Amino acid sequence: MTPSVHGGTAAPAQPPAAPSSTASYWAPLRVPVFRTLWLAQFASNIGSWMQTVGAQWLITEQGGSAGLIALVQTAASLPVLLLGIPAGALADIVDRRKLLFTAQLLMLMAAALLAILTALGQMDSYGVLILTFVLGCGTALMNPAWQAIQPELVARRDLIPAAAALGGVNMNMARAVGPALGGLVVALAGTAAVFALNAASFLVTLAALATWHRPATDSPMAAERMMPAIRAGYRYVRHAPRIRKVLGRLLLYVPCAAALWALLPVVASQQLGMGVGGYGLLLGAVGAGAVLGAVVLPRARRKWSSNVTLAGGGVLLALTLLVLAVVRIPWIVGVALAFSGLAWVGVLSILNAQMQVTAPEWVRARALAVYLTIFQGGLAIGAAVWGSIADSLGVRGALLVAAAVMVIGSLVGLFIAVPDTELDRSPSMHWPTPAMVLDPSAATGPVLVTVEYRVPADHADAFTDAMGAVGRSRLRTGALHWDLFRDGSQPDRYLELFTVASWEEHERQHGGRLTGYDRSAEEKSRSLVDPEHPLTVSHYLPIHRDSG
Repeated sequence: MTPSVHGGTAAPAQPPAAPSSTASYWAPLRVPVFRTLWLAQFASNIGSWMQTVGAQWLITEQGGSAGLIALVQTAASLPVLLLGIPAGALADIVDRRKLLFTAQLLMLMAAALLAILTALGQMDSYGVLILTFVLGCGTALMNPAWQAIQPELVARRDLIPAAAALGGVNMNMARAVGPALGGLVVALAGTAAVFALNAASFLVTLAALATWHRPATDSPMAAERMMPAIRAGYRYVRHAPRIRKVLGRLLLYVPCAAALWALLPVVASQQLGMGVGGYGLLLGAVGAGAVLGAVVLPRARRKWSSNVTLAGGGVLLALTLLVLAVVRIPWIVGVALAFSGLAWVGVLSILNAQMQVTAPEWVRARALAVYLTIFQGGLAIGAAVWGSIADSLGVRGALLVAAAVMVIGSLVGLFIAVPDTELDRSPSMHWPTPAMVLDPSAATGPVLVTVEYRVPADHADAFTDAMGAVGRSRLRTGALHWDLFRDGSQPDRYLELFTVASWEEHERQHGGRLTGYDRSAEEKSRSLVDPEHPLTVSHYLPIHRDSG
């Protein structure tokens, strides 16, 4: 048994399950609850792609410019910039199942209103954008919770990457079916019918959620409050190097990829002379390539590192943008779009799986909310930018610029390597309850914690290096400030200190925010300490004096 940094005895942390190299990417579908919700998500995604085709084509029929058509993507994605982070905090605070119910009901009402007003002939381009924005608000509320429940649904850690990949397969299978189906429905029954079918798809998801009985989670502490929870999520992401690398790669990829989704309807109608059915088939080619990507990706991951695979996906998408810019033969464009779908699902499944397995349970939805905010924000801002460039330089010029920037971003991304090694993110409550004579309230703060170490001279450099990881751990789990000092009169004496906003925040460090990886960092630094001088831990509380 290893002594805790706060004294006492710690229970051993459980290492993460090793990923199975033989596990099929379809294995999570053998889990009944995952399969039910996955199929419901598939129905909802088909409805969403039908809705996108209907919205873009309705604006096209009304004579909207390329910039206005591109704003459909912006209206769908922009709400994540406004609501994504609070939604992530909500998903870590409230019951995720109830939050998903609320978001689905909001989207059901918006889609139904869009269908009714369109059927009555009362819907113009700006009305489409407004209700698309409302649907985006529901998506913003839903996405962090939906992503965060995936590890709960599959249970086994080695299935999480497969579950993340299946999420991409789901979206892109829907992309293969939804646009073509949406184009067919628009041609046969009009855009109002497409919007009505999208509304019905939310009923399917609500029915699936009703069948999922999420186990109650007993926590000795009350739920976090909204603003402290948001700040805690921000601190975690800021001080988690691996997550920052994933977000950096995402930021290099998505804004350029937005050119594909924003300008493809213009390419179909203006450059290829295709109708709504042909546009649906082009989107179907993207989806078919994405489904193929789910088959190819495991083989690519065995052959190449994540870093190389991500760069290759970016270059492949850049080549697709180049083909869209210069080729006027529909079947060649369709083949190129299939490769773009392969690249799309390959890149995003790697990045999404990294987020799923890297963020611990207590902050997973908040970390995923940051990921989704960058993802959807990149799509929203990117779509608006490429639409504006297309209005100025033409669609061909915008696609050529996007392809060039994507290649540059892919090469830069090689220097932001996303490691393939796993971290132990299992909870490790190895800090015992502090022995306190005073009884601070939850709001008491700030709290100053000090830890005194005695380190032999020959371990000084190694100890200082090891404490860097310990400092990041303190900052990830709640510390506002952290530092390490050395006694000038006794060079073997080191003093670590960190401040926490309140006693409640420090209790949360004791009560579940630490992981096996945090414990390993502490054990590495403690192995360099003089064993004849045990650590000394102190907690200092503020003294508030009356001005009188």
